[in-house]
Parts: sequence; C-alpha cells; structure tokens
Amino acid sequence: QVQLVESGGGPVQAGGSLRLSCAPSGRTFGTYVMGWFRQTPGKEREFVASIDWSGARTDYTDSVKGRFTISRDRGKNTVYLQMNSLKPGDTAVYYCAAAQGYPAVAGGDYKYWGQGTHVTVSS
Repeated sequence: QVQLVESGGGPVQAGGSLRLSCAPSGRTFGTYVMGWFRQTPGKEREFVASIDWSGARTDYTDSVKGRFTISRDRGKNTVYLQMNSLKPGDTAVYYCAAAQGYPAVAGGDYKYWGQGTHVTVSS
C-alpha cells in the first residue's frame, strides 16, 4: 500500500530552521514529481515547493523563495523541505504529495498525499 509519511515538524521561533522529511512506503516515487503543500485554518491548501524526478527542476511559491529548499534523496526514496528564516506566517500543517508529472502546482495535480506535519512559528 502506498503511504507518504511526513516528519520533522514542531515548534520553532521566528528566524529559526526546520527540516521536514517525507518518507514514502509501499512503493518508490522515483518517477514522480514530489511536492510540499501547507494549510492553515480558514485557508485552502497552498502549494509550497516541488521537485522533479531527477532533482534538476524545482519550483517554489514566491513567499518561500530564498528561504526554503526542496531536495530529494533517490537512494533513500525521501524528499526534504529545508525551511530557514522561518516567519510566523509559515505556521501551517505541511503535507507531502506525489504527482505523476507536470503541471504540478495545484492540489488536483497530485495523486498521493501524506497526513501532514505541524509547524508552528512563534514571534
């Protein structure tokens, strides 16, 4: 069975850093675009970043450019989101997702989803 499991979330002060991990199980996602989304109360799920199967292409939403870095380790079948210079506005539940290809920006583009990991940034 396919599972996407996020980890690494937690409380952090503004300006700090966290690294989120997504460790799929049940199958490999080597040919998939992997993405991160986030959701806060009262808002729709928001695209954060994505990375293609080779790691050569990455995309970011404007609000995290220069602060967040998405990467993947194909040997470990794991995708990461390094979050630096965190702001209170980054507080959200972060979700890992897998898409079969591009476009891979909208939630509907992604086939598999994790359950989310909480990130809380305090000022």
